[in-house]
Formats: sequence, structure tokens, C-alpha cells
Amino acid sequence: MSPLFGIFGLSSASWLFKGDDGSVPSAVSSGYADAMVGTEILKPRRRRSSRDMSVAACAAAALFLTACQGPTPEAPILSPSVTNDVATGFAAPWSVALLADGSMLVSERDSGQILEVSPSGAKHLVGAVPGVRHQGEGGLLGLAVHLGGCKDNPAPDTGTGCITVYAYLTTASDNRIVHLPLLGMPGTRSLGPATVIFDGIPKAGNHNGGRIAFGPDGMLYATAGDAGNRTTAQDPNSLSGKILRLKPDGKIPTDNPFPGSPVWSLGHRNPQGIAWDEQGRMWASEFGQNTWDELNEIVPGGNYGWPVVEGTGNDSRFRDPVLTWTTAEASPSGIAIDGTTLYMAALRGERLWIVELANTPTTRSVLVGELGRLRDVALTHDGRLYVLTNNTDGRGTPNPGDDKIIDVTR
Repeated sequence: MSPLFGIFGLSSASWLFKGDDGSVPSAVSSGYADAMVGTEILKPRRRRSSRDMSVAACAAAALFLTACQGPTPEAPILSPSVTNDVATGFAAPWSVALLADGSMLVSERDSGQILEVSPSGAKHLVGAVPGVRHQGEGGLLGLAVHLGGCKDNPAPDTGTGCITVYAYLTTASDNRIVHLPLLGMPGTRSLGPATVIFDGIPKAGNHNGGRIAFGPDGMLYATAGDAGNRTTAQDPNSLSGKILRLKPDGKIPTDNPFPGSPVWSLGHRNPQGIAWDEQGRMWASEFGQNTWDELNEIVPGGNYGWPVVEGTGNDSRFRDPVLTWTTAEASPSGIAIDGTTLYMAALRGERLWIVELANTPTTRSVLVGELGRLRDVALTHDGRLYVLTNNTDGRGTPNPGDDKIIDVTR
């Protein structure tokens, strides 16, 4: 019997294409899983530019609140303790993937590099993913890891087995997903040859999506932004503005909602976080444009409304978000879930949102303004909570040691 191996998959009238922080570009599950062969089982473990006048009116006068979409209910703000810096000195990091031996892999967007971080915090360059072309929000984005691929790894780590690293990256022509064998032992790991498993996802200076994660069904899910061409989000024949579902080899599952298509859901603007709760429900965080950021429960074939609707539209053609936040409070990226407690990293909001999904969802925010921009969040198999800062990507104000992975007491 093989041992268990831990892996981490982990509408407005304006036509301005805003990025992570709402600025107009000048140029143009995550969760913890244990896996045996063939199975994956979930287990615990900036500033935007000025907003619409209608939003300002809603915020300015309580008389108008009844006519506007209200913010999500929030419990009193708590302040968990930041226990320690696990690792420091990253440059524009984007994604964290945890390994069974307690180490982790971190992607750097601009350099295209993957770094290994040991349990003690020591960093080691694993390698650069070939073909990465950084432009705006594009570059080396999401990472996920998967048990398997021994044919490409003649001497696997005896503690973890054969691990394949999946990466979502921007190239000169598109966004694509590749996989690479993870070679060697902890502290000396390297990357084997890259194999493209899916390409042709439209790219742009912003709205590239980029989060990838393996679901409880063993399939690979990927978020694709609208790439600045918002009308394509409603086109089922376009890969833009979608969440995609693929087999680990990049082929299209036969039970996808649109036959022969990788599209799992549509009508998205720029989703950057995906994870599953203990009930098997899929959740995604999504950047709005001028008004509302969203947390959506994702169902096969669901249409989430962009660009016709931003936030709650009460339109029977579309699925409304479960929760919304103003863009100043959130601008969300990575998420992770323990049971039915969801953790969501906020960039412009410079905080960590904690969402209780059971019954009527409730929210509270922590670490407000303490760490700056937060890009990703991860839960280890022993229940530790890691957050990844993102202050060195050109939109934040770096603190000493930025960017960092920080261990936060829950």
C-alpha cells in the first residue's frame, strides 16, 4: 500500500480595464489535500482609481443605502497574532504550494522562478519555468502539485514519491498550463522538462486569472480572466472569463457541462482564488471592476453575469454571489478552506477575510493594514495558517523583508 502523500492544489458603463488595484495599465485552493495514487481527498488542515459616482453616493448617505447593494455583514474585527516570518525576501510572489515533507514551493511572477522553502525557512531556487513573459499582471502565476509522473523522475524523493508541478504562466502569445517533474531531494530539488498540457488561454496586461488547483474529483481547475475583453466572458466558445476543468494530462473530461469544452463556468471578470469546503462545494473569489468584489459558489455550467452584472444583479439568467465586498475592502486573490471556514487574501484591502460558510455566511477581517497586500493563503496539514504578502509587485509599499510568508495564529 502506498503511503499518503500531502499535496496542495492549492457591470459598469466604464470600459476602462482596471487591474488588481483598479489602476489603468499604461501598456496595454486552494486547499490542502492528501492523495493516494489516483485519488485526492480534501481534509482540514493599492489603490484603485476613483469609483463610480453611484458608489460614492451609496457610501456618502444612508438615505441611498436602500437603493444600493449593501456590504456583507461583518463580525467585530479581531487581531490574530503573527507568530513569525517563515521566509522573507521574495520578489512579486504569487502562489504557494505545500508538500508532504513540510516544505513548500513559491512562484515569483516576474522572474518566472519557483523557489523551495524548507520547514526551517531556508530558500532554494528550484528553477525557472521556460517561456514566462512578464507583462503587467502576467507572468508565472498559480502552482499546484500532483502525485505521479514517475516516468519523468527516475529517482523520486522517498519521502514524497513522484511529484509533478503544474504551473499557469503567461507567454509571449497566450496563457497556458504546463507540468514539470520535481526532481531530487529537499534542499536540492530541481525542475525537469516542461510539458504543455493546455494552451491558448487569452492573455493581456491584466485580468489573466491564473489560479490552478486539483479538486476532490482529481481534476485540474484553472481560473481564466477576461483578458481585458469583457464581452468574451459571456461567449461559451471563448476561454476568457471562465473557470476551466481539465484532466491532469490536459484533456477535456467527458462530464464537463459543455460537451467537448474545458469550460466549467462562465461570466467571470478576474477570478483568482478557488477551493473546496468539506461538503465538496467549490468556491471562487473574484475581482469586480468599480463596485463589488465577489465570493461565488461555483456550479457546473453556472453563469456569473460579467459584464452584464457586477455583484448581485437579481437577474434570473445569472447566479448571484454568495457574498460581496467593496473593492476597497477586498480586491481578493487566493483562498483556502478548513472545513467550512474560508480564508481569503485581499490585495487592495490589505487584510485577511475569514468567512464562515455554514448556514448563513458571516465574515470578519483580520490583519487589517498590518502586512500590506496579501496575495495567497495556505493551510498546512497540521492546521497552521500561512499568508503570502505581495508588496513588491509595483503596487504596494514594501516593508522590511518583503515579500514574506508569515505564520499566523488562528
